[in-house]
Amino acid sequence: MSEQKKYENICDSGHGKMNCRSNVGGGIYGLAFIGALIYFLQNAESFWIGVLGVLKAIVWPALLVYEILKYLKI
Repeated sequence: MSEQKKYENICDSGHGKMNCRSNVGGGIYGLAFIGALIYFLQNAESFWIGVLGVLKAIVWPALLVYEILKYLKI
């Protein structure tokens, strides 16, 4: 079986072809999320600050992009 044929079977979702490229950005975001979560939870002084830390860990990439764009005045 040729290499192309082998990968076509993996990429066939039954509803048409899926995008079979790897998504490295998701892995990087996942690792950064876990790191931010650990950081915020370790520095939490109470339960509710820990809950806020979980929310911050989820949205920190958006805040980072906002601050970079604000700094660059775009």
